[in-house]
Amino acid sequence: MSSLVSLAKRGSQIKNLALNNGNSLLSSSSRSSMVRNSSSTSTSQKSPFASLDTFARRHIGPQENDIKDMLKTLGYESLDAFTNANVPKGIQLNRALKLSAGKGESEFLQELKATAKKNKILRSFIGMGYYGTHTPAVIQRNILENPGWYTSYTPYQAEIAQGRLEMLLNYQTVVADLTKMDVSNASLLDEGTAAAEAMNVAWNSAKKKKNTFFVSKDVHPQTIGVIKTRASYLGINVVVADHNTFDFSKNDVCGVIVQYPNTEGNVEDLTAFAEKAHKGGAVVIAATDLLALTVMTPPGEWGADIALGNSQRFGVPMGYGGPHAAFFAVKDQFKRTIPGRLIGLSKDTNGDPAIRMALQSREQHIRRETATSNICTAQALLANMAASFAIYHGPEGLKEIGHKVHNIACIFATGVAKLGLTTPHKTFFDTVKVDLSGKAKATDLMNILVKKGINVRKLDENSVTVAFDETTTQQDVTLLLEGFAEATKGKLSFNVESLIGESKSHLGSFARKSEFLTHPTFSKYHSETEMMRYLKKLENKDMSLTHSMIPLGSCTMKLNATAEMYPVTWPEFANIHPFVPIDQAQGYHDMFASLSDALCEITGFDAMSLQPNSGAQGEYAGLRVIRDYLVDTNQAHRKICLIPTSAHGTNPASAAMAGLKIVPIKSDAEGNVDFEDFKQKAHEHSKELACLMVTYPSTYGVFEERIKEICEVVHKEGGLVYMDGANMNSQVGLCSPGHIGADVCHLNLHKTFCIPHGGGGPGMGPIGVTKKLAPYLPNHPVVDMGRFGGSKGSGPVSAAPFGSAAILPISHVYIQLMGAEGLKKATQVAILNANYMSKKLRDLYPIRYTKNGLVAHEMIIDFAPFKASAGLEVEDVAKRLADYGFHAPTVSWPIHDTIMPEPTESESKEQLDRFIEALTMIRQEIKDIETGKSDKKNNLLKNSPHTLKAITAEKWDRPYTRQQAAFPATWTREKKYWPTVGRIDGAYGDRNLVCSCAPMEDIIASQD
Repeated sequence: MSSLVSLAKRGSQIKNLALNNGNSLLSSSSRSSMVRNSSSTSTSQKSPFASLDTFARRHIGPQENDIKDMLKTLGYESLDAFTNANVPKGIQLNRALKLSAGKGESEFLQELKATAKKNKILRSFIGMGYYGTHTPAVIQRNILENPGWYTSYTPYQAEIAQGRLEMLLNYQTVVADLTKMDVSNASLLDEGTAAAEAMNVAWNSAKKKKNTFFVSKDVHPQTIGVIKTRASYLGINVVVADHNTFDFSKNDVCGVIVQYPNTEGNVEDLTAFAEKAHKGGAVVIAATDLLALTVMTPPGEWGADIALGNSQRFGVPMGYGGPHAAFFAVKDQFKRTIPGRLIGLSKDTNGDPAIRMALQSREQHIRRETATSNICTAQALLANMAASFAIYHGPEGLKEIGHKVHNIACIFATGVAKLGLTTPHKTFFDTVKVDLSGKAKATDLMNILVKKGINVRKLDENSVTVAFDETTTQQDVTLLLEGFAEATKGKLSFNVESLIGESKSHLGSFARKSEFLTHPTFSKYHSETEMMRYLKKLENKDMSLTHSMIPLGSCTMKLNATAEMYPVTWPEFANIHPFVPIDQAQGYHDMFASLSDALCEITGFDAMSLQPNSGAQGEYAGLRVIRDYLVDTNQAHRKICLIPTSAHGTNPASAAMAGLKIVPIKSDAEGNVDFEDFKQKAHEHSKELACLMVTYPSTYGVFEERIKEICEVVHKEGGLVYMDGANMNSQVGLCSPGHIGADVCHLNLHKTFCIPHGGGGPGMGPIGVTKKLAPYLPNHPVVDMGRFGGSKGSGPVSAAPFGSAAILPISHVYIQLMGAEGLKKATQVAILNANYMSKKLRDLYPIRYTKNGLVAHEMIIDFAPFKASAGLEVEDVAKRLADYGFHAPTVSWPIHDTIMPEPTESESKEQLDRFIEALTMIRQEIKDIETGKSDKKNNLLKNSPHTLKAITAEKWDRPYTRQQAAFPATWTREKKYWPTVGRIDGAYGDRNLVCSCAPMEDIIASQD
């Protein structure tokens, strides 16, 4: 019956909408059956050829009548009147964005397909950490293309994230087993930044007293570039040389990194080198390859302390450079300095095994200015794909792939030898270096091969490398050998099949002897049926946007539309190596240009870098641009960074990594920057002032009135303004960082511009800059980035020139489908949704930091009073929300004992009302404790979340009913989400750290 009422109500809304365009900026693209197009012309002027599948009305949750109702609740006539009252007059754009009108979904996807086809998909044998791979269809469909996996958030609320936590634990097991290390984290951003993190671990292990970091010249060049970039402002001296001749006698080396196999494919015994480095007091780091380690001696067996690399070839497409999950594994002594996220086993309140993020202080931005890392986003979705690839194939299947790749490389080496060419490295895995010995020029050879649809890597005019992978075919090898024969003026007088019997393994004594992946998980799911069911079982354990709103303040969990996601797996975007010649990636570069231009228009900046592959990387890149500019203009002495105490935790961490000294600025009672404290400190440090880092709207969720004046003060004192773009979703179309006065701003594309969070990553953090800073944007040692890189930039901040390029189509599609009016309306509705929720809740809970009764796009609800009145922690409310079917808002940040809801524009009024009702009912549950009706220790909140196991237990000894526990609201009876574990004991897990797969029951029993 309720469904019929809902249907009738919707019909009434549609009828009213058809009769009344109202004040909507998108009235011409209303949900009326008569009006579908997003242009501003009237219905009578519509062309019958206009697109009917316009997007803004699909993206924005509230319907027009809902918007009117919410505006009426707040006392405003229109969205424009509402946001004019909220956004300070002095920063409002007062003009429309110069972007095209929103396009229809099918129309634009066809247009983008034509762009994508400009990319030339050649067979790439370039290697350097990027390889062709087969993504099993069961993984592509059930993880990569499945919103149950890609719309979930970082698993901070472990009770509603057991599925992806289990898969991340699988990932850690894969990495630890293959590298023969003791502990692995749950992924980093890419191999280059993982290497930079390892350098930091080594430097800090030496207590920053040894300032030399040695890099073998045979490490991948992009990795060397990122290491040099990261080291330059930390005072670390990077030495790149031959590891076979390096002298450790000065005892000033904190760490060393080698590539195994190296960038030319050579495999050598590094045992003696590791011993020498250890005697010199250095940490030994191996950049390695997981597939190689299925058949080769792992670095943990020859003396490495840290192993890192890229798990891309475990079923993740190259995607022109990303996103891919980097791996990072350490010996036991380094487990408490490991960067990023660590997944560990613990137990819940019932004593049952449960998984959680362990040692959460490893998210080192919590340590602020004392941090050695600013890691926030990881690559959870891609790590889950890589783990699934290992599970699906199992240890024997992985060995088969490893041996296949190696055998093909050996066959090729035999073939080029028959052509009279030499292969200098006698021990290799997948990459063969060929010495052309004056018989051909590398450039001529590459031109010949390109005509055959093949790319190889040129080392110099006398040598190339050819790297093989699991997708290599017999035809590929034939074409390669024909190309080498043609270049050397010879003729292919044999066929590839005849070489099979002649070729021999080139692993020699490096063949792996130790076992790996012996846990039952890696031997159970090799049929597609079983794999599909396993993935579905894990998906069902997790809460995602497929269940309900995830109202995470500052994290902006909005719709990740299917139309936006669709192009990600197109072969034209997925199957391109990041180091191919630019003319083979023209489709990508056309898209980069369009996206960059749109982002510049939205932000008010002159140039945009698409390289940073996370928000924290964007922060770091933006600060480097500022420092590089200051150094280049003889202002290197400017090293003071002013940061409000309300800033994101990554802000001071990023500033510390950029070699800046942090000076904190107070916040006032209303959540603004304390202007007098700021002005005094800006003047006090004027001679050394480098920049101000400020988030706008503030982290406390308010539009600060004096933000423009704040920027002017910084500029007057000789500094620059860095704006954290985490809250950009409340600016788009209304104001802009450039117009406000910022010089640099990073954008979280995984927030404002709809790239999904993927259970904790991927993300993207492009930076926009003013004209004078454009020459200092990140560049790259391998690829000429043209307009997207800075001529004076000091190097790369990410391994790939365009970061996680494969997910940039998502934001590109979003902007093109929304158009100028749609983007503005999305911002207005996001702010409206937050204020509607704030208005409805303010009589029940204290709302912190409002301005004239209004908040920005998020609010802070104070739960501190209930500590005294009911003995409750804010965590109790967070866990209880799961019983109502909701993910908790951001908890105890930026202020302890608070929650920070952010509803986003893509949530309907019906969903907002449900969340409001849930918090209203929870307030009554709190009141019952306050009045003594409920026990202070044994109550609905303290015992939450309630699992199916608990509810169906034969014995029920709690002072409330099972229905009150599990079905507190009507909608929970229609669609119930069941947490699969009870409240998790985090401290227990930290004391008993277990971070890889093992029979959980055995582990729990042995620890008790």
